[in-house]
Amino acid sequence: MDGDGLPNGRTTLVEAQDLWLTVPTRAGAVNPRRPNDARQGALTILHDVSLRVTEGEALGIIGPSGSGKTSLLMLLAGLERPTRGTIRIAATTLGDLDEDALARFRRETMGIVFQSFQLIPTMTALENVLVPLELAGRADGATAARAALDAVGLGHRLDHLPGELSGGEQQRVALARAFVTRPRLLLADEPTGNLDSRTGAAVMDLLFSLQRQYGTTLILITHDPALAARCDRRLRVEDGHVLADHPVREPAS
Repeated sequence: MDGDGLPNGRTTLVEAQDLWLTVPTRAGAVNPRRPNDARQGALTILHDVSLRVTEGEALGIIGPSGSGKTSLLMLLAGLERPTRGTIRIAATTLGDLDEDALARFRRETMGIVFQSFQLIPTMTALENVLVPLELAGRADGATAARAALDAVGLGHRLDHLPGELSGGEQQRVALARAFVTRPRLLLADEPTGNLDSRTGAAVMDLLFSLQRQYGTTLILITHDPALAARCDRRLRVEDGHVLADHPVREPAS
């Protein structure tokens, strides 16, 4: 590890510098933990946040509900824009991209897994996994989607709609969709939040297995210290501030 807790000799894939996120508040709305923002009619969600993540690393971002960790992930995904600061992913500065270019970059570079699965309810498991492949113009889309569902143990559920699948199966479809394009970066926001503990553990075993298999860089948002401890490094966020950055172990080569 270097002096910043980063693995030595690895290329930086994600770099965020001096990120601030401030949003307007309703008149009279007061957050007692941030009284200065209330006087200005604005709420600062992230305060001067900086981080770096190397290629192939798994970073766990931990913190209580409302700490700003999901907002940080939304900024890294390009789904929201920071008030101030810069984000570079794969040598591309997100702030330099318009919305169309940003959507294309996200599609080509990232996979995202949400707590609520975000499957299209009128599409089968196979069709859901096909979506990013079709957007990318992949001629082998159907074959790749079937292989991705086989990899998560759902080769027998290709033609089932999300409503016909259990919560764990739906999240496995979401994992297959996220990994099917072999993204360099996977962003996961509380991926076990809607699952029972046993199902959640199985889903996380699968996620980390795929991450290691493909060498994907992972940023995992969680409130669970045990999940964060499975990552190579942990970042703690509270009240919009990064409080601690802890290396856990050297990532496997």
